[in-house]
Amino acid sequence: MKTREWQHLFRAHAGLGKLLFSPTELANATGLPRNRVNVEMCRLVKSGVAVRYAKGLYGPADSAVTLEQLVCSLDPHAYVTGAYALMRHGLITQVPALVTVFTSRRHFRRITETPVGRIEFVSVRPPIYRGEVRALAGPELALCDFIHISLRRGMNPTSLVTFRRMSTLKQSLLDRIAKRYPATVRRHFSSMRSA
Repeated sequence: MKTREWQHLFRAHAGLGKLLFSPTELANATGLPRNRVNVEMCRLVKSGVAVRYAKGLYGPADSAVTLEQLVCSLDPHAYVTGAYALMRHGLITQVPALVTVFTSRRHFRRITETPVGRIEFVSVRPPIYRGEVRALAGPELALCDFIHISLRRGMNPTSLVTFRRMSTLKQSLLDRIAKRYPATVRRHFSSMRSA
């Protein structure tokens, strides 16, 4: 296929809300064999028409793929949480260099380098893992996840970031969510509230 045909295909799918593609999806859409699609994608990435977001995941270079869309394409069971989610909800001002993603699956590559940022997949089990969350954790859940992952790494969460607008959090929801975490997380959460 010619470059303009690929661009037309990407634009047509972008109009439907699809921005990320696997080689298999592109092979089905074009009728080309998968090995030919892989060669075409390498050519398009080199020429700047397409971007390789992760192994086996491509998209048009002019699209605005969000981190949440990328995470959902990499692992449909994963959701963005921790410091990045807190930053997106306006509870911290620092932009984390490493985005924490909770999933119920084990990943061969725990840390994935992408054009959108470095993503760390952390495998957790229920009740900490919340299967009903899609793409981005809410502020109360993100706070509890941030405290949990920081303490698991031996760090003090309050020394890592500066919290703001904590009064916007729903206390009843925060208390219900905190009950699902280990006692160390609940103790740290209580000391944060009293400070």
